[in-house]
Amino acid sequence: MSDFAKLKDELKDKLSKVQNSGDLDIIKTEIFGKSGLINSEFKKLGTLSPDEKKKQASEINIAKQELTKIFNDKIAKLADIEINEAVKKEKVDVTLPEKDFRIGKIHPVSQVIDEISSIFSEIGFSVEEGPDVETEYYNFTALNTPENHPAKDMHDTFYIEENMKTLLRTHTSPVQVRTMLKGKPPFKIIAPGRTYRSDSDQTHTPMFHQLEGLHIDKNITMGHLKGCLNYFIKEFFEVDKIKMRFRPSHFPFTEPSAEVDIGYKIENNKIIIGEGDKWLEILGCGMVHPNVLKNSKVDPNKYQGFAFGIGIDRLAMLKYGINDLRSFFECDYRWLNYYGFDPLDVPTSYRGLSK
Repeated sequence: MSDFAKLKDELKDKLSKVQNSGDLDIIKTEIFGKSGLINSEFKKLGTLSPDEKKKQASEINIAKQELTKIFNDKIAKLADIEINEAVKKEKVDVTLPEKDFRIGKIHPVSQVIDEISSIFSEIGFSVEEGPDVETEYYNFTALNTPENHPAKDMHDTFYIEENMKTLLRTHTSPVQVRTMLKGKPPFKIIAPGRTYRSDSDQTHTPMFHQLEGLHIDKNITMGHLKGCLNYFIKEFFEVDKIKMRFRPSHFPFTEPSAEVDIGYKIENNKIIIGEGDKWLEILGCGMVHPNVLKNSKVDPNKYQGFAFGIGIDRLAMLKYGINDLRSFFECDYRWLNYYGFDPLDVPTSYRGLSK
């Protein structure tokens, strides 16, 4: 029996024996938390071969589904037990008004990160993370950004030191460099996380969330990039068809580079994603620049690949009809109660991400 299977069985046994909600919350963290069993296993996929990744990702998703069902059944059973115990101990005055119960909700950003991770895990991508406080080298230099590039200006970037060597990362692209430096190709990762830029209005905030995608291997082409993004967009917006176009663009770390637009139309004052006579820009992408590969100790004569960057907050706004980015960070319970998600409704591709 593998270590993963053993840990899964141990957690299933714990769930079967738990007697109260407090202990159940502890086990929930062990299973579904940021450092829990499921996330830890997904992070290990980056060290496996493509075939092993596919097999292991499938096993992890099946385990995730099993544990989620057991967890849901257990929480319902404990709720019944606690209610019955309360009824025995208390005299209920049926003439009193109903108590104000408030159930916590999952933030749309967390929901979308889980949805994206679920989609990419199905095609062999693993999740990587990196520090929010970065060096100028990883954030700019290693990514082939020229010294005079406007993104390096203080009115765009939050610098922590006067010598401008330490900063709050402006994108999650440094994670791709860090990942390549600590391993050997092939690489197939996504890197969601917080990023920071000096900007604030209805569609920009000083802190926002971005997802970096990277696939490095032999004989990777723009065709693979298009197929990957086509699959992702259809799965994320849960549509059967998608109209997509690539527009030439420029990024220091990719060559060639492109902006990706998707088709949409307006029906009954709502945006319908998929097909239509209007275009909406959703991400930037391209083939990884040879200089970035060299800086990451990868031989550009043997390997090549693609990278893409997606604004997670923008995707959440588009999919769930949220019209002001600043609302994401105002800590308004009424807003979260309206746009939030059930804590136990874990996104999975097999039954629909947002159902």
